[in-house]
Amino acid sequence: MRIAQVSPLMESVPPQLYGGTERVVSFLTEELVALGHQVTLFASGDSITDAQLVTCAPRALRLDKECRDPIAHHVRMLHEVQRRAHSFDVIHFHIDYLHFPLGPTLGVPHLTTLHGRQDIPDLAPLYRTYGREPLVSISDAQRAPLPDANWQATVYHGLPADRFRFHPEPGQYLAFLGRVSPEKRLDRAIDIAHRVGLPLKIAAKVDAADQAYFEREIKPRLDDPLIEFVGEIDDRGKDDFLGQAAALLFPIDWPEPFGLVMIEAMACGTPVVAFRCGSVPEVMDDGASGFVVEDMEQAVDATRRALTLPRARCRQTFERRFLARRMAEDYLRVYRRLIATSAHVDRAAGARLDPGAAYGVAAIRPNDATTALTGDEDGNPAEAE
Repeated sequence: MRIAQVSPLMESVPPQLYGGTERVVSFLTEELVALGHQVTLFASGDSITDAQLVTCAPRALRLDKECRDPIAHHVRMLHEVQRRAHSFDVIHFHIDYLHFPLGPTLGVPHLTTLHGRQDIPDLAPLYRTYGREPLVSISDAQRAPLPDANWQATVYHGLPADRFRFHPEPGQYLAFLGRVSPEKRLDRAIDIAHRVGLPLKIAAKVDAADQAYFEREIKPRLDDPLIEFVGEIDDRGKDDFLGQAAALLFPIDWPEPFGLVMIEAMACGTPVVAFRCGSVPEVMDDGASGFVVEDMEQAVDATRRALTLPRARCRQTFERRFLARRMAEDYLRVYRRLIATSAHVDRAAGARLDPGAAYGVAAIRPNDATTALTGDEDGNPAEAE
């Protein structure tokens, strides 16, 4: 199958540091290649992949100090996706809704995995306008604000089996990994550590939007012998950071769409103590991979109990439910269903439909485009390897 994966450009694929969506795109892309499919990845030029890489920005935009308008780079990427659309059997988007206006013009089956929260009031009218766009959720909970959207499936994230080592012995500290923001509730993690009497190591980034919150609510609490702020870490550091922890604290206070760090901890054998929000009850096997809690009292008690939870059981839960191979196979089933449906519609019409006709837009064919995103004036692409 000829498959296009369209990634956000804010981080490389995989990310050098923090970045959930691009990391999942990487795992999916490499697994599809390993299964023998022809995969083209639209991503930043510093991405590393066994797929064919189409460079859509020189480097990850978040780390590019010269980037002032990230949307401009994404619009140029969409031009390139549209220009090449007919060379694919299916196009898989991971960029929220930016490409929705192009949907009728692509002329090939496509789908969108939504990676973020969907409870924002502005989104409901948008999804009504583009009600035919095929969507995939990363948890059933993510769908709740948009029950009438064109959901095709829920596909849970997965990791390569060898991405993280199993650490059979618990460490002597609690871990917090992710972002410092009000909804991630690092303040709760600090309070839990104090009440349990264990050190807390914090590996987290602080976005510009959350800098004021960090300075006001978190930074004053870091001058404490129990608390260590490690900062943002890369994938190599993450294995030891999670694997040597006694437990991961996931004390969120928002409708988490998935929570990749939970399954990363499970892969290491590290139990998770997570608050019941969003996807948490779906991702966690309560009592096996850790504990799902309702409040601080339960969180403190669960953290103490997590210290004696069999770490092999956490790893087994990961291997049973969250491998990248299972994720890729789930998506392949969605791809095949969309392709079969598209072929049925074409046969029923007696000829290939012009997908733009219903929208009053002429379909754009490959030779309509002029210059490739990274190519020459004749439209011949110059792709990164």
